[in-house]
Amino acid sequence: MTAKDDKSRIQSIGKMMGILECFSTVNRHLSLAQIATRSGLPRPTAHRMLSAMKEIGFIEQDARSSSYGLGIRLFELGNIALANMDILREAKPFMDRLSKLTGESSHLGVFNGFEVIVVEREEPAERQSRGMQPSEASPAHCTGVGKALLAFQRAEVVEQVISAGLKVYTTTTISTPEGLRTELAAIRQRGYAIDDSEHQVWVRCVAAPIRNSSGHVFASVSVTGPADRMTDAKIASLAPLVVQTADSISRQIGFEPSP
Repeated sequence: MTAKDDKSRIQSIGKMMGILECFSTVNRHLSLAQIATRSGLPRPTAHRMLSAMKEIGFIEQDARSSSYGLGIRLFELGNIALANMDILREAKPFMDRLSKLTGESSHLGVFNGFEVIVVEREEPAERQSRGMQPSEASPAHCTGVGKALLAFQRAEVVEQVISAGLKVYTTTTISTPEGLRTELAAIRQRGYAIDDSEHQVWVRCVAAPIRNSSGHVFASVSVTGPADRMTDAKIASLAPLVVQTADSISRQIGFEPSP
């Protein structure tokens, strides 16, 4: 293989990534013209790349509207990636302990730039929670795991989430940009987030951020339970334990706090 071949392959991969990055949780289906504009590719090039990506299952095309969307193969590969993530293997015993100590379910979430994806859940055998399920995508602005993640992202990431829209789910959902920014500042100060029935009326939770070896917050862990059990007093008593669990997971995957 020549250097020219290498360069051509790299350029093709770059174009493919450019097309994939056109899609988001807000823009799930796009026309050829929209993809060409967003990716900066000439329309014929975009069409050729989309055809190739359809062949390998990275892209699907709606037969009625001719619009394009992300393919099921990406979901399959994503699940494989999640299954091999160190965070899943390392966090599981801590989540199991947290669930047993609290008597409530614990959730592990990772941030995808717009939403939080619940990748693991542990629950005591005697408890049945109506919380989030593994692989479920949930909004970042009104869930405990979501806000614990969002509070420690760059300002432009927060603004990106705000621009996508702060959907109202319950009467307690924070739905204004100023309200969300104020809430995130409070989370950074106290070190944990609270979901006060903001996403589901029957659920409350407390969550804390998890950091990777470079100190970046990329995941979070929560304790979740029915609102009638998760009183203000119980949440206050659980918060230190959730923060301790998040810190233990962070250290387990290589994070070293500054002295």
